[in-house]
Amino acid sequence: MHGDTVLLMTFVLALVAAFVGGLVARMLRLPPIVGYLVGGLAVGPFTPGFIGDSDAMSQLAEIGVMFIMFGTGLHFSLKDLNEVKGVAVPGAILQILLGTAAGYALAQAFGWSSEAGIMLGLSVSIASTVVLIKNLTDAGLYQTEGGRIATGWLIVEDLATVVILVVLPVIFGAQEIAPAELASEIGIALAKTAAFVVLMLVVGSKFLPWLLARIATFCPRELFQLAVIVIALGTAMLAAVIFDLSVALGAFLAGVVVSSSKLSHRVAAEAIPFQDLFSIIFFASVGMMVNPQTLINNLPQLIALVLLIMVGKWLINMALGVLFSAGLKTSLTVGAGLSQIGEFSFIIGQVGMALGILTSEQYSLILGGAVVSIALNSFVFKLEAPLERAVRSVPALAHLFERHVRQFDAPDEGLGDHVVIIGYGQSGANVAEVLSDLEVPVLVVERDLLTAEEADEAGIPVLVGDAANSEILSHAHLDRARGLVITIGADSSAIKIAQAARQENPKLSVSARVGSEDAIGALVEAGASEVVRPELEAGIELLRHTLLDLGFKPRQIQGYIDDLRESGYEALDENARAKRTRAFERMMTTLSEVEMRWAVVGEGPAVGKTLAELNLRVCTGAQAVVARRDGEIYPIVDANAPLQIGDTLGLIGTADQTAAAEELLEGRGYAAAHGA
Repeated sequence: MHGDTVLLMTFVLALVAAFVGGLVARMLRLPPIVGYLVGGLAVGPFTPGFIGDSDAMSQLAEIGVMFIMFGTGLHFSLKDLNEVKGVAVPGAILQILLGTAAGYALAQAFGWSSEAGIMLGLSVSIASTVVLIKNLTDAGLYQTEGGRIATGWLIVEDLATVVILVVLPVIFGAQEIAPAELASEIGIALAKTAAFVVLMLVVGSKFLPWLLARIATFCPRELFQLAVIVIALGTAMLAAVIFDLSVALGAFLAGVVVSSSKLSHRVAAEAIPFQDLFSIIFFASVGMMVNPQTLINNLPQLIALVLLIMVGKWLINMALGVLFSAGLKTSLTVGAGLSQIGEFSFIIGQVGMALGILTSEQYSLILGGAVVSIALNSFVFKLEAPLERAVRSVPALAHLFERHVRQFDAPDEGLGDHVVIIGYGQSGANVAEVLSDLEVPVLVVERDLLTAEEADEAGIPVLVGDAANSEILSHAHLDRARGLVITIGADSSAIKIAQAARQENPKLSVSARVGSEDAIGALVEAGASEVVRPELEAGIELLRHTLLDLGFKPRQIQGYIDDLRESGYEALDENARAKRTRAFERMMTTLSEVEMRWAVVGEGPAVGKTLAELNLRVCTGAQAVVARRDGEIYPIVDANAPLQIGDTLGLIGTADQTAAAEELLEGRGYAAAHGA
């Protein structure tokens, strides 16, 4: 193979191996990350077969880190960081100190030098932002209180790592350095960081949104896409080359600045494909760096290191949750998210090797601990629900976590004939508002604390928790409820909730929002009585208005809509509700061609005659359905009652039919013939 094709072959075969590994992991019900790591291991230099260029892949992985941090900045504003600073900032600092101390103690037990112990401690103390965001998103926890705190926590850790990477060469370099000079070097590093942050927030916050708006207005889509890439990668490189900061921090701040633009959602959509691709490359490159033989030779040390990363750090973070009274659910999310190490740990390890502090064997051990913790981290999230139940079974222990957390009043034990709404987003809030106006009792279940507070302030009873992954539904009195409305966007969670609700109350009416056509059948099988696809319904309404504007008749329009809706809900088969819906819409189609008109009985042939004698329907095609006399309205139940001058009849029919009936009742032709 020619040398200039090694990178290309490495790139292609790593993607192929990651794809196969991801498929196998999926079939085995394992996180895809595990498959990506194993795929990278398969094309790495320590396994038989093709030997990929791990150095080149590591550089490509850096692009993945940039895109992921850019996306993080798009969704995490400085306002969000300010809201969680009371826990995230001191929590991150204390965890770095405690994690470093624990890692140092473990290294001493391994017989490592003190300097190597500090390197191991620092590597263990810094978690991977990339892995955290991936697993928070997969678990549906990214926008929760715990997700925001965990993300802010790691942003603080990333900032601290910038200082650590500057300090390490100064402290452990070949030449001794005076304390004053050390303080000066640290001050310079902090000054550079502050200068870059100010530059981005003051200049970048005005220039980048303006630039994106101009490009979106005057340039084709591919140039806007390229602009997104240039902003993400260019800002990251600016931070690294000019300010000596990490590319991750630069990309993150670029995302924060762009998030203030009105085009932030479009920017996020354009960046997602690149973010997904290069994040896979990142995990594959990590797998390529692992030497299985070294890990086998040091298996007891590897097990001890993994236990420190996943159990030791979890215990440290849970203790900090108690210290800051962050709340049990939030503490569990933070503890789970930070029970791993990743990209910055690799960088610290590489600095340790460059300084001659760590051996290649010790560095491989750090890599192995990172890979195992990354592979297992998603399973820690699955333990949240049982751990939460276990802690809440001991009220005194649960109280330690929630001493200063806002408590919501438990729903009235006498609550009955109510509707339970899962999720208080825009759809859930609208449903709750209308039902409350109709005096229908409502109970909201919401996992996000801030959103739950909005429901509580609106006077709606609320339960805080994840209905899909906890026993929260057991407190919603579903056995006495009239209905359940699932408004959340995650199909897998909606299916779990519908199944749990059916077990609680088999006769309960369950209405659910569904995102994809594939999930309709699963939701119906899980027990949903009604399913709604918001995107499909929005498309149907757009079609209806468009065809009306183009002059199509309502009956024609309804035919298209019936076909579109039927194809969009094929998984419902001939569900009774679907039949009723189509029957009603056909009836409304007929009515849509009918109008109602009021006609006043005037002097003419209608006076003194009954509707039966006039034979109004046969003569004109219109039907009289209501009468108004002396200010009172009566339904026409007696066709043999004589009409009087001044009687007003309500007519329905087509425009021509009602016009003919009006002319007959008002006696226009009769008045003209008699000279009136």
